[in-house]
Amino acid sequence: MTRRWMCVAWILALGLAARAAPAEAQRRGGGGQPRYEEPGDNPRYDGRYTFARLRYEMGVDANMGFRGGRGLPPWAHDYPRGERNFTKILAELTTIRTRSEESVVLALDDPELLKYPVSYMSEPGYWRPNDREASAFRTYLQKGGFVIFDDFREYDWINLEAQMKRVLPEARFIKIDGTHPIFDSFYRLEDPETLTSYGRIPPTYWALFEDNDPTKRMIAIADRDNDLSEYWEWSDTGIYAVDLSNEAYKIGINYLVYALSR
Repeated sequence: MTRRWMCVAWILALGLAARAAPAEAQRRGGGGQPRYEEPGDNPRYDGRYTFARLRYEMGVDANMGFRGGRGLPPWAHDYPRGERNFTKILAELTTIRTRSEESVVLALDDPELLKYPVSYMSEPGYWRPNDREASAFRTYLQKGGFVIFDDFREYDWINLEAQMKRVLPEARFIKIDGTHPIFDSFYRLEDPETLTSYGRIPPTYWALFEDNDPTKRMIAIADRDNDLSEYWEWSDTGIYAVDLSNEAYKIGINYLVYALSR
């Protein structure tokens, strides 16, 4: 990716901060943090790329140690500002036809999910699908769906692996790094592990492939010990350095371009 494109991303991030800061100050609730917005009716599918967030219920045992995050359920962390900011940047920097003002929130067993080739799940450490949901999600992935698992750390990984074994019993996560084509699909990212979200814990990236074959279609990617959407959510407030937010946008854009072009 050329220096020009990198500068465009930097300028856009600064522009968003300058335009949105006053409005953000008005929207914040107690503690200076954004209020949670309960999802309304999903917009009608119209063929444009639309950010599809997966909504799930926590199992009883998943409530232990619940990191509520401003009182939000785990699936809604960084909602809706994370996806709103991300899709605006996506629309500015790529030629993907993007719905940049609206997103959808869908249960795993909602038939509408099959219309959206890329989906996103936050905090999969709390995800406990029932048999119907696991079966429907399996169908989604086998029919060409791609899922991004984000915003989780440490022992959450154990649950994600266990639940995906229920969805795709034969599948196993394979660790990937900056040499994988997904990190060179739009921006060239040689060291995606340098973007950290949880102190000194270095992130790692794990993927699921058809037939466990890295030469075949990737069906899922997991940002282990990382939180891309946290950077997206706050990118227009100045809370995080611009270069960190830009790296999170670059990784997300790479995911989309890779998933939609293969």
